[in-house]
Amino acid sequence: QVQLVESGGGLVQAGGSLRLSCAASGSIFAINSMGWYRQAPGKQREFVATISSGGNTDYADSVKGRFTISRGNARRTVYLEMNSLKPADTAVYFCNADIATIGSEEYNYWGQGTQVTVSS
Repeated sequence: QVQLVESGGGLVQAGGSLRLSCAASGSIFAINSMGWYRQAPGKQREFVATISSGGNTDYADSVKGRFTISRGNARRTVYLEMNSLKPADTAVYFCNADIATIGSEEYNYWGQGTQVTVSS
């Protein structure tokens, strides 16, 4: 069983910063890409950032230059450093990863989400 557990969300004023973390656990053989998505109230879930196993990154245009995605040394943790936060960044942030478990093929997994609220 694979779990993705996010942490680091909270309430911050506009212009502030937060750092989200997501840790993968379970019978993991390999993790390919890891990333972050977000869903604001009444809106569809949208892509925020992704990082490959080799370290290649991609960002949504709305967060480029403000957010930075990275992976931990053990490659089972992904971080999202969020700077210059705006009220429009308010959403539940979900961790996502492509994971192959021991004895099984690769599947896509989601975390339970962490709330980020940016006040004006």
